[in-house]
Amino acid sequence: MREQSSGQRVLNTVDDDGARQALLAVRREVAKAVVGQDATVTGLLIALLSQGHVLLEGVPGVAKTLLVRALSSALSLDTKRVQFTPDLMPGDVTGSLVYDSHTSEFSFREGPVFTNLLLADEINRTPPKTQASLLEAMEERQVSVDGVSRRLPSPFLVAATQNPVEYEGTYPLPEAQLDRFLLKLTMPLPERRDEIEVIRRHAAGFDPRDLAAAGVRAVAGAEDLEQAREAVGRVAVEPEIIGYIVDLVRATRSAPSFQLGVSPRGATALLNTSRSWAWLSGRPFVTPDDVKALALPCLRHRVALQPEAQMDGVRVDDVLGSILAAVPVPR
Repeated sequence: MREQSSGQRVLNTVDDDGARQALLAVRREVAKAVVGQDATVTGLLIALLSQGHVLLEGVPGVAKTLLVRALSSALSLDTKRVQFTPDLMPGDVTGSLVYDSHTSEFSFREGPVFTNLLLADEINRTPPKTQASLLEAMEERQVSVDGVSRRLPSPFLVAATQNPVEYEGTYPLPEAQLDRFLLKLTMPLPERRDEIEVIRRHAAGFDPRDLAAAGVRAVAGAEDLEQAREAVGRVAVEPEIIGYIVDLVRATRSAPSFQLGVSPRGATALLNTSRSWAWLSGRPFVTPDDVKALALPCLRHRVALQPEAQMDGVRVDDVLGSILAAVPVPR
């Protein structure tokens, strides 16, 4: 492979820094509409850089929908929202063939999945058949209807939300579909000072339906994301880091509290997200701290607790935390 000239390497570094600063500015723009969720915004950016999808978990009213809308505005991307309900059909998500009486032919009408950022609200409220309709779109980034495959726009990210406290009338996502999500991000209730700021903004006339009035503007675009993805692909990963990732994943398979450990797909996801976080942090290489930073959001939905551990009130994050503390860190 031909080596790059020093001038070309300098040019790439300058271009990469421009894309990085643009994406970091996205966090500041989203903060104009959403208070106290910087970690979630960063997680969504990492998912976009890693070409993955996100499961958002939080009680109602913590601005999950507003967060996705603000992110799409700051990135100048198209976004759509689907409220998942028990009567939602697969065609309501992917699109369907519609008969045109004027031409006496069937034409394809695109569903809401044909967008850049799809907010799948309360995905666990719809039956498995409709949940599964998202699988091909998420994995293959295309929709097949009547034997014809149609490509989805790029970038494409599914941000699916679920309520962690209400289970009556819901259809829990199966392990196979959970594994399709790159990250599971939890959106906690805001700290007191953040909640005061939220109420202060509303008292001053903040309208969550009017992001432009809140000052949210486009500071990056699809071109910046594409350039950033290429830069992430050049982030170096030493063999010791790869071994550390594998050791963490293998430790979940032998943990007594888990009946299901992380698959090799989870290890690949942890590698990709760690590279994205390293690049966002301005480093051309991955460190063990990068891996640790992404371990919980990347792995927590890929494991399953033993029934007795659930009855004892054991939390997945606590078990993963003990694994992170026990697995030797490369020097």
